Amino acid sequence: MGDLILVRHGETEWSLSGRHTGRTDVPLTEHGREQARRLAPLIARHHIASAFVSPMRRARETARLAGLGGARVDADLSEWDYGGYEGVTTVEIHRTFPDWFLFTHGVAPGPPEHPGESPEEVGARADRVLAKIDAALAEAEGGVVVVSHGHFLRVLTARRLGLPASAGALFQLSTGTVSRLSTEHRRPVVAGWNVRPDAYCSHGSLSAGEAGPSEER
Repeated sequence: MGDLILVRHGETEWSLSGRHTGRTDVPLTEHGREQARRLAPLIARHHIASAFVSPMRRARETARLAGLGGARVDADLSEWDYGGYEGVTTVEIHRTFPDWFLFTHGVAPGPPEHPGESPEEVGARADRVLAKIDAALAEAEGGVVVVSHGHFLRVLTARRLGLPASAGALFQLSTGTVSRLSTEHRRPVVAGWNVRPDAYCSHGSLSAGEAGPSEER
């Protein structure tokens, strides 16, 4: 079975300022666009059978600039619905809820159009995505690329490894990076994580690279 390549979208104004960006459709910054362009040769070194992308503009633009213009849009790849914490920074939340942690506590309720999700609800969505990915991997030789968002991809990784959604807390993920989930002895493993293009190995594989701040939102 082929590898699963995870791409977190490039920088946005909200990711730069630390605002939780779930369903707000903010565009990439110019730096974010450059991050996406620099991912193209890195991704191109892998034989890709299918690609999926979140419907949010920041993810679709990243996919296009990274050479994945034909990626299939899937609403299940949207970022965590932050509900009442949409647009709010962690620092601001801690002023009234000092011990708050997304992967443990979830979010405050929001309006009907984005009421918020619990870690378990995001995990259920990740499981649906993984079922689609496995079907794509079974149909053709090669890997699958997913272009999505930081917190959702962290939960997706936890579920791929057989961990609870809350274990997504263990996987720091920066903007404009690529990660690779593979298998060893038919068991899922992390083969490369949070890799920036300038940390890409010359021998053509994604290894664990050194990255900057996680830019959590």
